[in-house]
Formats: sequence, structure tokens, C-alpha cells
Amino acid sequence: MEQLPNCPMCGSQYTYEDGELYICPECAHEWSKNEAAGEEGLIVKDANGNILQDGDTVTVIKDLKVKGSSDGIKVGTKIKGIRLVEGNDGHNIDCKVPGVGAIKLKQEFVKKA
Repeated sequence: MEQLPNCPMCGSQYTYEDGELYICPECAHEWSKNEAAGEEGLIVKDANGNILQDGDTVTVIKDLKVKGSSDGIKVGTKIKGIRLVEGNDGHNIDCKVPGVGAIKLKQEFVKKA
């Protein structure tokens, strides 16, 4: 029997296969077999679960406060040409917001436009 990989999120050994995915029953993390083999890089999904890629255009879905600014980022603001980065605190989107400047955003506050 083939040894399945442990979950990359929680380290559980009880993973199982479902088609082209591995699934962890303990933390509900899903990842592709290609990702487990190291062929895929960073996977970032928006608030609706759509996979984001470098250069995509996204829309902000919640008013966001910006430290050091009296303004903020309003709902519906379109951000063009995002860049995906490995963020250890969840800020995986590097972008330039009109009227604010360069900033990193969390993926759960944007949707693919």
C-alpha cells in the first residue's frame, strides 16, 4: 500500500485521497497531488475560493483601515496587477492601492474581479 503524505498544515497522518486531492480529516485542509510532489508553488485563494495568480485584478470586499492614514481602503476598490508573496502572517498579496500606495493585503478581504 502506498504511504500517503502527512498534512502540511497540521501534520496529521490520517490523510486520504479523493480524486486528484489529498484531504486531512482533522483540519479539513485540501491540497493537490502536484502540490504534495513540490511542483506547485504558493496557492492563494480569494474570499470566494477562487485561485489567485500574479497579475490578477481584485476587488476589496470590506472597508479596511490603514495604519498611519486617516483614510482607508473602501469596499469596491479595484486593485490591478497583484503579486503573490509568502506571508507568515496571512498577508499574501503585495499590491499598489490607488490613493494609498504599496501595501500587503490578506486574501480573505479580496475577491477576483
